[in-house]
Amino acid sequence: MCAQLVMDDPSRTTSGKREGLRMSADAWITLTVVGLLLYAMVRNLAPPDLLFLGATAVLAALGIITPTEAFAGFSNSGMLTVAALFVVVAGLRETGTLDFIGHRVLGTARSERSVLMRLAGVVLPMSAFLNNTPIVAMFVPVVMDWSRRNQVSPSKLLIPLSFLTILGGTCTLIGTSTNLVVNGLMIENGLPGMSLFEVSKVGIPYALIGVGYLFLFGRKLLPDRKELLEQLGESRREYLAEMLVQPGCRLIGQSIESAGLRQLPGLFLIEIDRDGKLIGPVGPDEVIESQDRLVFAGIVNSIIDLEKIPGLVPIADPDYEVSPKAQRGRRLCEAVISETSPLVDKTIRDAEFRATYGAAVVAVHRAGRRVEKKIGDVVLRPGDTLLLQVRPHFLRAYRHDPAFYLVSHVENWRPLRRDRAWISLGLFAGLIALMTTDAIPIIIAATLAAVAMVGLGCLSSGDARRSIEWQVLITIAAAFGVGSALQNSGAAAAVAETLVEATSAWGPIAALAVIYFLGSIITELITNNAAAVLMFPFCLETAKLYQVDSRPFLMALVLSASASFMTPIGYQTNMMVYGPGGYRFSDFLRIGAPLNLLLWIAAVILIPRCWPF
Repeated sequence: MCAQLVMDDPSRTTSGKREGLRMSADAWITLTVVGLLLYAMVRNLAPPDLLFLGATAVLAALGIITPTEAFAGFSNSGMLTVAALFVVVAGLRETGTLDFIGHRVLGTARSERSVLMRLAGVVLPMSAFLNNTPIVAMFVPVVMDWSRRNQVSPSKLLIPLSFLTILGGTCTLIGTSTNLVVNGLMIENGLPGMSLFEVSKVGIPYALIGVGYLFLFGRKLLPDRKELLEQLGESRREYLAEMLVQPGCRLIGQSIESAGLRQLPGLFLIEIDRDGKLIGPVGPDEVIESQDRLVFAGIVNSIIDLEKIPGLVPIADPDYEVSPKAQRGRRLCEAVISETSPLVDKTIRDAEFRATYGAAVVAVHRAGRRVEKKIGDVVLRPGDTLLLQVRPHFLRAYRHDPAFYLVSHVENWRPLRRDRAWISLGLFAGLIALMTTDAIPIIIAATLAAVAMVGLGCLSSGDARRSIEWQVLITIAAAFGVGSALQNSGAAAAVAETLVEATSAWGPIAALAVIYFLGSIITELITNNAAAVLMFPFCLETAKLYQVDSRPFLMALVLSASASFMTPIGYQTNMMVYGPGGYRFSDFLRIGAPLNLLLWIAAVILIPRCWPF
């Protein structure tokens, strides 16, 4: 390796150093392609998956990497594990398990700061012992739901979620695969391996510094981007819905405020019918009782969120099916009443939708004004829009029926399979146990859990396919090709060697600072494991040059190879929140660069105190 040649003999002449640092044409071409790739991502010139595929194809066409290396990422176990975990998390979502977790962890949070505190208290310890990817995959939809209910932009919370898992991973040996890679290299080179908590001496204060930074500066540096539904504003269609609180519903005994019924965007609780007595307007301290009838006005998404609460069911139609098994073959759709419809001048209670159309009314919308009556007593008029629970064939059967002007599916509604909730939770717990004990490879454990989720009815095979974020997977897979080009061409080694040599005369502290800096920069461009493997020889050679223990340099490498905060491409959890948060490439740079600088300073101060030279 050229780095070893330069560092083995510090008495080499200046010209000799220059000769050792000269890069090949392949290295220059690779750096140019990577530079153009990063420029295109910063400017949002095209989707990340297209840019990475294009860059990998160009590098393969130029012969810098082979076709096998270019597409090796598509069979990489890490990428395939991510795909399987998407299905596992979809199973948790479809059975309502994620809604339950979200309610327990974030349900009573009322501010961004409160959410960050709760996430830090849960995510940091989890990621210290578990793979980061399933943690982020599990909490992204929970954070998104909380953000929408509380009218907070998810862009304020999703980057901190990813960063918290990265910081937690630095606290133990098994917190991230990077730590295990470095530990394996240490053993291969005859050095003592790390104990489970050796890195904790620096990792825990290091992580706490990062958490403090997110609390103090995160809200100021992160963008505030509105969701599409918030941007639509006045154009949203408002429905009237009446919901029954069944015995055993978790809302019983809670106030309207603590139950979260005042926080769903675009939703208003008009009144409560309690044994024939009407309570309205409804105050935030009013306590919900069993058999209460809650009358709401709200947008479709908020009505759907109400249906997700176990024990809270629509009562507009006595034929509405509430059991998970019955709902599994059902869909929601919107239908507009025509002037010639036989439903005109009938109340919803008397319309007998089940007998006529095989459907049940969930809610009703009347353009121009809010319907003040209880929903069962609403007399239908031409132009009224009904939210219906229907069988899958309803759209085909009644699309051209003269009773309706328009029939369309509600795309973002799916019936929850609550009867499979404990099965999905058991499968996830088994997956975590297998990952923690390393009884079988992670990819095998994740695949078994994903297949079991489908096989045991936690979600359908179609939902499993749709749950996979193909853009994320393609980006991760194509990035392996770019990383191979940086390594094969010698570009990464040449850049690393240049920076180390530039400060080698200033002592081991300066060398430690350079190694950390290099690790944190390279891990933004290639995978964290590749960065660790690439930088490992420099740690050994630098220690040999200064005739000191190599452990401080190796601990700097462990921390820096995980310090992927400045770009979404450096770590897969960053890519997982990139799309849902509506982020731009520059958002990571804005919040990640100061964090990287702060953690760099912290590492350079803390490491020599724990592992003296």
